[in-house]
Amino acid sequence: MCVGSSAMAEAPGDPKAVKSTDGKYFDAKGDPTYNVGPDGKVDWYTFSGYRRYHAECHVCHGPNGGGSTYAPALKDSVKRFDYAEFAGIVIGGRQNGNSVMPAFADNKNASCYIDDLYVYLRALSTGAIEPGRPGKKEDRPEAFAKAETECMSQK
Repeated sequence: MCVGSSAMAEAPGDPKAVKSTDGKYFDAKGDPTYNVGPDGKVDWYTFSGYRRYHAECHVCHGPNGGGSTYAPALKDSVKRFDYAEFAGIVIGGRQNGNSVMPAFADNKNASCYIDDLYVYLRALSTGAIEPGRPGKKEDRPEAFAKAETECMSQK
C-alpha cells in the first residue's frame, strides 16, 4: 500500500477500545481497534491481522509494517489516516507519484480481513504489541468464523 499524508486524511484518534461486540473491539469513533491484555494476550482480530499482513502485505511493506525500499511503513501510515481511508486504499488501490498500491478488492485474503489488517497495524503503530507473532491470543469468536465463511464464499 503506497500511502502518504493527504490534506483530506483524518487522523485515526485514540485507539483505546471502548466497546466490544462478539470479540471485536471499537474505539470511540466506532472504528475497529485492538485489545491487548495486561499479560500481552491480543484479541483474535489483531492476531488474524498479523497472519493476513504476513501473507499478503509484508512482501512489499516489510515485516511487521516496517516498510521497505519498495513501499512505506504502514505502521507509520496508520497514524495519519483513519479506518475509512485505509480500507479505501486497500480495496481501491492508489497511485502516489511513481508508487502504485494495487487494488485488493478481488483478493479475499485482504478484502475479507480489512478490519484485522487495520487493527494489527494500529497496535504496532502505538507500541501496544511488539513486532513478531503475538505469543498469546483470545479464542476465535464464532462471529469471526461466520463472517469469514460468508466473505470467502462470495463470488
